[in-house]
Amino acid sequence: MNTDPAAKEGATGPVAVQADHGGTDAVPTLLDGLRGTHPALVLLFAPSDRALADIGRALSDALPGCIIAGCTSAGEIGPRGYASDSVVAIGFPARHFRARSMVLQDLHALHVADWMGRLRGLGREVAPAPGRTAFGLLLVDGLSAREDMLVAALDAALPAVPVLGGSAGDGLDFRRTTLLADGALLGDAAVLLLLDTDLAIHQVTFAHFSPTATRAVVTAAIPERRHILELNAEPAAQEYARLTGLSRDALTPVEFARHPLLLRMGGRHHVRAISAVTADDGLALMSSIDTGTVLTLGRPDDMIQGLADALDALPQPPLMVLAFDCILRRLAVERAGLSDRMSALFRRHAVAGFNTYGEQHSGMHVNQTFVGLAFLDPAAGGHHAA
Repeated sequence: MNTDPAAKEGATGPVAVQADHGGTDAVPTLLDGLRGTHPALVLLFAPSDRALADIGRALSDALPGCIIAGCTSAGEIGPRGYASDSVVAIGFPARHFRARSMVLQDLHALHVADWMGRLRGLGREVAPAPGRTAFGLLLVDGLSAREDMLVAALDAALPAVPVLGGSAGDGLDFRRTTLLADGALLGDAAVLLLLDTDLAIHQVTFAHFSPTATRAVVTAAIPERRHILELNAEPAAQEYARLTGLSRDALTPVEFARHPLLLRMGGRHHVRAISAVTADDGLALMSSIDTGTVLTLGRPDDMIQGLADALDALPQPPLMVLAFDCILRRLAVERAGLSDRMSALFRRHAVAGFNTYGEQHSGMHVNQTFVGLAFLDPAAGGHHAA
């Protein structure tokens, strides 16, 4: 993550630039940090759809031939670490990256057959040359409730291409999320970016929870709405409160972030995060759920050291780590008073990205997880691995 103007020209890895939202100098600041990289792609993360549109338009005008894509966020991660009410732009230099984009609209209609055909066609177009590695980045409407089906289709259509991504956010309002692609603002849609690079890439994923001995069975659910109606044949919110030792009135986003439900799949536990209590005393989740599913209550581990260990395990210091980090993780970090330490960790490892309403990797939609893609310099001993 390089913001030194003297070193931007000929930058090796992606370059992250940050500006204050709403400031009159936002566009000049971002352009000053991006222009010398001659980017093939710029990812833009902003707290409002207006900023997304205005800044996206300005970047498109100033960077002809560059793909501009982005989304609204629930928080940003930039050169300063965690931020709110800022705009982060990440440029991928054309000398090391080639990019193509595809918009998948009308997610609610689940045009899976159409998606599969289009995705396979795009995959054939971007087959990497020897010495290059292909990967995909996914941005998706964070309120669409279609991520699970979408990532399954992506995994089936592009089995040899690792796809990582994040669900667009709306602060903590959960009312409307917006994507930017081809100069247009989109809802109920996803943007897939397929890239290939001569840099080495490594996935970094971390969820700071371990399973407890406390389990519950989903005895009634509405899968298409991601609602649990009953746990252990009791109203879901009441039973969850009992299992966590909380009062029914104490169920807030912060407590949901501290006490997630875990689903065991593929030998690992994956977070099925709770977003709200529903009007009928159920629980609204941020990932799919089915009747008959066995869930385990999670307990938090060390949020800083665990992620530090995962980043330190990279073969070399990264040029940058593109991050999709769940907003519920950030809430837990803030509640624990660890924001400064987490920001310092991000700065040390050149992490940049945004806080999401959900994350995608390995053909799954998950929550409360840090999903990152590290870019390494092969000349310094990095090797190509997804």
